[in-house]
Amino acid sequence: MKHILLITPGGTIASAPGENGLEPAIASHRLLSHVPEIAQLCRVSTIQLYSLDSTNMKPEYWLRIAQHIRQVYDEYDGFVITHGTDTMAYASSMLHYLIQNSPKP
Repeated sequence: MKHILLITPGGTIASAPGENGLEPAIASHRLLSHVPEIAQLCRVSTIQLYSLDSTNMKPEYWLRIAQHIRQVYDEYDGFVITHGTDTMAYASSMLHYLIQNSPKP
């Protein structure tokens, strides 16, 4: 069975209502619990690197995500990074250049 790492830096997908609207509040393991069927397809480990609104994502955070993937690269068959919609295009573009020629999704 494939082993996937779910990396959660916060963002819209991990937000819950707060005093001033939505704010990052849902931990990675709780986010994963919303899709229990995934256990039939693969084994998933989680790590919560941040709990940020995606508008606050900066290059230094993308660098840390890429660094973490490189550190654990051989332990997993693939990686899923949940992210808010505000800066998702920037993050995916940056990570594409930081982790080049990977045969893993």
